[in-house]
Amino acid sequence: MYSLIRLKTLASCVLLCLAFLTRAQAAPDVVPPPDGCYGNFTTAEGCQALKLLTNGAANTGLGWRALYSADGASYNTGVGAGALVLDRGDANTAVGVASLLLNGFGGRNTAVGAAAMVYNDGDVDGQGSFNGAFGAFSLNANTRGFSNNAMGDSALFTNVIAAQNTAFGDLALENNDSTGLGAANNNTAIGALSLINNVDGSENTGVGTGAGPNLVDGFNNTYLGNFVGTEAADEDSTIRIGDLSNGNGAGSLACYIGGIWNNPQPVGGSVVVVTLNLDTDQLGYDAAAARSGKAPAVPQRGTPQPRVRPNAGDRQAMLNDKVETLQATVAQQQKQIETLTTQLREQAEQIHKVSAQLEMVRPAPRVVENR
Repeated sequence: MYSLIRLKTLASCVLLCLAFLTRAQAAPDVVPPPDGCYGNFTTAEGCQALKLLTNGAANTGLGWRALYSADGASYNTGVGAGALVLDRGDANTAVGVASLLLNGFGGRNTAVGAAAMVYNDGDVDGQGSFNGAFGAFSLNANTRGFSNNAMGDSALFTNVIAAQNTAFGDLALENNDSTGLGAANNNTAIGALSLINNVDGSENTGVGTGAGPNLVDGFNNTYLGNFVGTEAADEDSTIRIGDLSNGNGAGSLACYIGGIWNNPQPVGGSVVVVTLNLDTDQLGYDAAAARSGKAPAVPQRGTPQPRVRPNAGDRQAMLNDKVETLQATVAQQQKQIETLTTQLREQAEQIHKVSAQLEMVRPAPRVVENR
């Protein structure tokens, strides 16, 4: 009985390993390739996926015309009908129907959701790169904007070329840069509908559902709290934290800030005495106690510059290094397969010996006489 159980175990192992070897040793030059296994670590599944690819490495296109035009591009993944259909850039990831649909040379973008970053184009100077979009229609209109991050349905929906904006929440910064002037940079909106109507304003921060709804081209504002700024006009250099400008016009009823009561400071010198208008909740300061007696000047900031992308030589060197690494991995796997093949042969010989032993101990059939 023990020999029979051992025989069945060995037989199951052999069948499993042979099935693995059959797939692993399939010829890479079979036309059409099995399971989309093309050369240079490329996989394509779907009608005309990666159709025009002749150069490039480690691309994966799954879906109708996914990565259709990716000639010379590398390290891209397109999943969904039309995902990255016109892509010529590197290291892009698009998951969803029509995601990054029109991307040209933009690189290192991630788009997840139907029509996410559908108009992103990009160029060789880094414009249209380093963006992240998660949610249907997020960063939908972006063409050359860079270093933007949008998470939520239609977040940063109309952003065209503005840069370094962050939007988390459905419709957050939806109208940012809708004019396409590229003035709406360095904005941060966290919460559904946060900074929803900002068009050309920059350096603004809104945290809370519906925060800062009236900002259009205001500069350097901070809103903290749900619907804070609802009763305030478009403005500049203003901080509002749960004040009377929120949706109900009442504001917060109490404020607690630690680390103040036990740290008394002398009046004068560099110490500012803060005042409070009890009718409007507006904070101010006593100019006589300030160092210069003047309000500080608002800093001027220019449009952020794109990150420098590697030149063609550096990119080719990076590509060569990664291809060599992948080739080394494949060679190592081939050695493992050869070792497995040797083990299978040894197991096959053991199975043959066990079978021969079973034949020797099998009892002879008895003949029944007919009487």
